[in-house]
Amino acid sequence: MKETKKFFLNGEEFFSTKVITLLEIINYLNYNSSLLVLEYNHFICPKERWDTIFINDKDKIEIVTIVGGG
Repeated sequence: MKETKKFFLNGEEFFSTKVITLLEIINYLNYNSSLLVLEYNHFICPKERWDTIFINDKDKIEIVTIVGGG
């Protein structure tokens, strides 16, 4: 039986039985990775590590998009 992991993304609760990385979440949600900052468990996560960090139970992920204007 697969373990169900509960994690939080921008304050919303999500569940997964699959092994997924931060990069897979970003791609699934169709974010433009060049225009965002990702906080993983209260630490800013460098883009170079997004494909090596796997989501675990009770992780907290915050995705902040950068918007220009003037």
